Amino acid sequence: MLKFLRLLTALIACILSNAALAECRIGALDALPERALIHLPAAKPSTAAMPLVVLLHGSTSNGLEMLRDSRLAETADRHGFIVVAPNGGIPAGRGFVWNIPGVPTVTGALPPRTARDDIGYLTGLVDRMIATGCVDGARVYATGLSGGGRMASLLGCRVPHRFAAIAPVVGLRAGRPLKGDPDRVDPSTCRPGVPMPVLAFSGDADTTNPISGGGAPYWRYSQTTALARWAALNGCSRPYARTIDANDYEQGYTLCRGGATVAARVKRGGGHSWSTVDNEAMWTFLSHHRR
Repeated sequence: MLKFLRLLTALIACILSNAALAECRIGALDALPERALIHLPAAKPSTAAMPLVVLLHGSTSNGLEMLRDSRLAETADRHGFIVVAPNGGIPAGRGFVWNIPGVPTVTGALPPRTARDDIGYLTGLVDRMIATGCVDGARVYATGLSGGGRMASLLGCRVPHRFAAIAPVVGLRAGRPLKGDPDRVDPSTCRPGVPMPVLAFSGDADTTNPISGGGAPYWRYSQTTALARWAALNGCSRPYARTIDANDYEQGYTLCRGGATVAARVKRGGGHSWSTVDNEAMWTFLSHHRR
């Protein structure tokens, strides 16, 4: 009996110790890189781990501008998730661009070999936020505008174990354009290995990244091509199209492996900006998925 009580006491102590380690240490977030802007929801719980949305700015912008222009902080306040808005690793113009290996930036040049590894930086940042106890590692998501949408797509391709879903804005990609035929995807550059739920947002009047294809060398292939590639990667078998309202329609795929879906919401008359996004619809999609 005495031995049983000792074992029970040790088990309870272990449970309590692990619970304490899992508590959210808000102050620990202050130790994260100063170039990563963190927004905590207004009604944040004192100890519980929360979902995290990694918000990636467009080329030559920065995290502060992206957090302001997206108004995603207001959505976070309503639904209780954290937003982190970091800066890209390559200074450009009045801000930064993301290091997408093998793909030119808006300057027309390939990322220099000395540039920060942004995949490593972002996954490391997420891991450090999880370690504070404030972030639920099963509910980490990525979104971004334009070049940030390309970076969010790359995260879905390269580190799907860390992100439960992605929602690129006017920047959906599924790998690099194929050399010699840039209207097609190079399949060797995006092989996530596990299902990756995708919801993209775009505008049919976007002249920077036209949904029908074209634009700069890092865009080229169409949104339909990108969707089809993600559908193939996710093993989807049912294409669909539907009207959301007078201003928006959606095309995509269902019956995918692992409960994933692949879709793009298109705003009629929408351009190359966050105005194509319904933040509530984005969060409804993201929050449906766990890794």
